[in-house]
Amino acid sequence: MKKVVTFGEIMLRLKPPENQRIIQTESFSGLYGGAEANVATSLAILGDQVQFVSKVPDNSVGQAAIGTLRRYGVDVAAIHQGGPRLGIYFFEKGASVRNTSVVYDRSNSSFATAKADEFDWSAILQTADYFYFSGITPAVSPEMFTAVLTACQYSAEHGIKVVCDLNYRGKMWSQAAAQTAMSQLMPYVNICLANDEDFEASLGIKAFDGDMSRGIEQKAEFINGMKAITSNYPNCQTVASVLRNIKSVEDSEWMALMVDHGHVFETPIYKMHVWEGVASGDAFGAGLIHGLLHNFDEQARIDYAIAASVLKLTISGDLNLVTDSEIRAVMDKQNNMRVLR
Repeated sequence: MKKVVTFGEIMLRLKPPENQRIIQTESFSGLYGGAEANVATSLAILGDQVQFVSKVPDNSVGQAAIGTLRRYGVDVAAIHQGGPRLGIYFFEKGASVRNTSVVYDRSNSSFATAKADEFDWSAILQTADYFYFSGITPAVSPEMFTAVLTACQYSAEHGIKVVCDLNYRGKMWSQAAAQTAMSQLMPYVNICLANDEDFEASLGIKAFDGDMSRGIEQKAEFINGMKAITSNYPNCQTVASVLRNIKSVEDSEWMALMVDHGHVFETPIYKMHVWEGVASGDAFGAGLIHGLLHNFDEQARIDYAIAASVLKLTISGDLNLVTDSEIRAVMDKQNNMRVLR
């Protein structure tokens, strides 16, 4: 069985009840998640061999975070324990015209204060086939950028495929900082996930005008941007993107594109009523990797990835708690509808 290693920060997610705002609530529900941890959990639930690498505090909160991953079958042996605290993010669910929002409280966390040399990549990646990271991880600190770069270099030297979700976060770094970092990391990337503003913010490539109400209408621009990535970074010949027409927080249309070695693949459009719009990109990445692990053909791979992504929109929390059969059922139903049309 092929093995995936993901590297990033797991955090405590605090959310007010229902659609309450942070400023009005008197209570929060607590769950755990984070981009690379979410991907690892999805893959484990799908039956894949996956290890999550990170650092959490050596206390009960850190143990709870580790326990969440262990519960779903993620290998947690490479999670270090120590440092001051677990990072937190506050999640405020939007409604109608009020957008969902996030407030980070992750500075000085155990992961943010970790040193690059704490992670022995020759040991961690010794049996890996894929290494996955998102653009969030190198944004955490200069040390974590160095750690990611070292892991990518080791992967390239040892035939390990590198998957990167650009995942730009303007609350964590500027476009200039992101582009400087990603220009050093992208030469090692083999499969890239780029959505919405990621193209321009992370790579300086224009592919989206910022109008979230008409992302699907910009398919041609997205394809040009995806091909630009494969041209600028010859090691990266697979690029995938989620395109959306967002009408309100609850109602939107979703589809995906993939450019693979110059060939373009697209999925049907899903008309979604969204329960919670968080971590669907992580679910998309996990679905794409699962397809790679199991040698899906290109069309099946992107169809599976978008089905996994839209299913996440129906689930609370960061983790995509769906099975392979559930993803396939949604994928097959949508493809049958496409044939009937």
